[in-house]
Amino acid sequence: MKIAFFTETFLPKVDGIVTRLTKTIENLTKSGEEVLIFCPEGCPDEYMGARVIGVPAMPLPLYPELKLGLPGPAVSGAIEAFKPDIIHVVNPAVLGLGGIWLAKTNGIPLVASYHTHLPKYLEHYGMGMLEPLLWELLKAAHNQASLNLCTSSAMVQELSEKGIQHTALWQRGVDTETFRPELRSEEMRKKLLGENSDEGSLLIYVGRLSAEKQIERIKPVLEALPHTRLALVGDGPYRQQLEKIFENTPTTFVGYLSGDALASAYASGDAFLFPSSTETLGLVLLEAMAAGCPVVGANKGGIPDIISDGINGCLYDPDEVNDGTESLINATKQLLGNQIERKAMRKAARLEAERWGWFKATEQLKGFYTDVLEKHSSKIAA
Repeated sequence: MKIAFFTETFLPKVDGIVTRLTKTIENLTKSGEEVLIFCPEGCPDEYMGARVIGVPAMPLPLYPELKLGLPGPAVSGAIEAFKPDIIHVVNPAVLGLGGIWLAKTNGIPLVASYHTHLPKYLEHYGMGMLEPLLWELLKAAHNQASLNLCTSSAMVQELSEKGIQHTALWQRGVDTETFRPELRSEEMRKKLLGENSDEGSLLIYVGRLSAEKQIERIKPVLEALPHTRLALVGDGPYRQQLEKIFENTPTTFVGYLSGDALASAYASGDAFLFPSSTETLGLVLLEAMAAGCPVVGANKGGIPDIISDGINGCLYDPDEVNDGTESLINATKQLLGNQIERKAMRKAARLEAERWGWFKATEQLKGFYTDVLEKHSSKIAA
């Protein structure tokens, strides 16, 4: 099978979407599929046997880490030469719309997938009034596809309610070989603590430091639980504001980590706090769980698909009074309160992660592709 991906985000950027794409591509090429990727310029020329074509791109004004690729004649030529059996558009924006147009004009079956909850991001950038318009644009794009894949059951339901058709759940995946409890280390713990003493519980957050992640909600937890310390792993446009917000608190800004260092950071924390209520999945939660770190996340979006409250982590209600402050504090207290229970949660978190390998997720995706191709062939035959 020949598969052409159009994605608005790819290497060298690091986020949950890129992780899913790279793991998917790795498993597709290993099983003998041919893969071509179109993405914003600055990418490698090749990844795991797949050819990668970078196209000119400009940064999105409110979200500069996201670059909007501008497809040109070279993209059309590459599609004609490659002759894909199927086109898969990831988070269609500008480059993705080019992929949709090429699929339609060339009679190539089209699959789309929804990974970033952009309509909900708007309110965090003072543009909430544009949410209905964005939903209409997303609906117009996604309804060109024969199949629209979502990464959580909540997103399947929400997209269906918004009028996006032919939705299905693309199961989650996580690398349980990279992320594992055995990488817990005192050396990494000292790095995460920075200048703070190791007299209490170490809370960690991993991800982009941006407004929609609602990281400032963790500050009241530190104030309510004076023996907690916080490590923020990652970087982003909101870092300077967060440094002011968390000033005079036991917080360490660690910056980006990757590979074994990142895996060790997950494993070396006592609890992983992820306050964001805009997640379509929350891959970092699965990575923390694979590392044996129990998690606290919002009872919203894709996160309840991952966290079984009180078993492998704790859920908080972000819609309660004061942005769910008391709920987040209580969920953290519950997770940290009893060492025996926390140990059981660590074990349950790891067991949950072990259910979701990337191989299974990719095999499911190949099954989706096969179904779309069969339906397309049937239409042509009819």
